[in-house]
Amino acid sequence: MSVEAGTEQERNIRCLIAKVGLDGHDRGAHVIARAFRDAGFEVIYSGLHKAPDEIVNAAVQEDVDVVGISILSGAHNTLVPKVVEGLKEYDAFEDTLLIVGGIIPDDDREKLYEEGVDAIFGPGTEMEETIQFVRQNVKR
Repeated sequence: MSVEAGTEQERNIRCLIAKVGLDGHDRGAHVIARAFRDAGFEVIYSGLHKAPDEIVNAAVQEDVDVVGISILSGAHNTLVPKVVEGLKEYDAFEDTLLIVGGIIPDDDREKLYEEGVDAIFGPGTEMEETIQFVRQNVKR
């Protein structure tokens, strides 16, 4: 792609894939990280057992467009709102697409959407569906 004088080359979508809390199952996080990378996104993986404030700090420091939280521990109603809170404290919430993946009961989904989650992807979601959602909804 050539760049004309006075314009900036568009950068790739930057994603932080994060494992929050004590959840030690990270296979899904690795799968989505690889799919995002293969789709041309820049991907940063948080590693296991991160506190919400560590995820927020990484998102802000890395200037990501997307935070993808992978959670299977059942603590989503506690931990995800703390990530939202932290992003708001850093004035990064409005500019960051927040997606959640994992096993989220139907009864809990509406609360997470009200908290500010943009999308929830459960087991069996096609990778292309998630990739297209990010491309169509990134907030930059």
